[in-house]
Amino acid sequence: MKLLLKIRFIGTAYCGFQVQKNGVSVQSVLCNAAQALYCTPCDITGCSRTDSGVHANAFYATLRPHDETNIPAIPVERVARAMNVFLPKDIAVMDSMAVGDDFHPRYDAEYKEYLYKIWNRSERDPFLYKLAAHYPFKIDDNRLKDMNKAAQYLVGRQDFRAYMAEGSSVLSTTRTVKYCNVERAGDLVTIRIAADGFLYNMVRIIAGTLLDVSRGKISPEAIPLITESKDRKKAGFTAPACGLYLNRVVYKNIEFV
Repeated sequence: MKLLLKIRFIGTAYCGFQVQKNGVSVQSVLCNAAQALYCTPCDITGCSRTDSGVHANAFYATLRPHDETNIPAIPVERVARAMNVFLPKDIAVMDSMAVGDDFHPRYDAEYKEYLYKIWNRSERDPFLYKLAAHYPFKIDDNRLKDMNKAAQYLVGRQDFRAYMAEGSSVLSTTRTVKYCNVERAGDLVTIRIAADGFLYNMVRIIAGTLLDVSRGKISPEAIPLITESKDRKKAGFTAPACGLYLNRVVYKNIEFV
């Protein structure tokens, strides 16, 4: 039995999704809840690794009990409600479905969409504390236009090494960005970006780069040169983790109602 879970969480209290020695992770909390539900240890495999303090509107993970011989017979459609009994208030399973044994929530994803939320007002909003990055420098219509112009240079299949945290080790730094845009609703500015994969801190560095564009530190036309340089030092700052949300994961032929 292998289930795909759709999960939402506020990442403030966690050291990221992946199990780590230095703190409580979302994965470890889910493993404990699954074991309490099925009375046996369970494998929980996530669609992505998230940094400490990063949130998810829609995170996907597979669940598989180690011993399936004497587990409770819980209908698939009731697993979400049953697991939530054992989960803290900042993590919730929203839905579940049965998937094939060969399904992998990370490698079978066609693309992922992230949001980066920016509270753009001189005064901070306590109701968005650790749920959006506070950026007090005014992003007016002209600056928003510059950010969107810069964002379009990031679309396509390119080497994004310049937007990866230094010291990261991966086989390839080439990714395909499907779209990247910036929108404003009142005092909330949101960067929306989708790609077939992301490098470590890639979205946060892109967010910082676009914010540097808004202040005139980087021109929109400089983005292709930064990308081609493959030099992390030429890109913008790494924006805080609190503004980042995994918003959507798209799979072929798999979609929750």
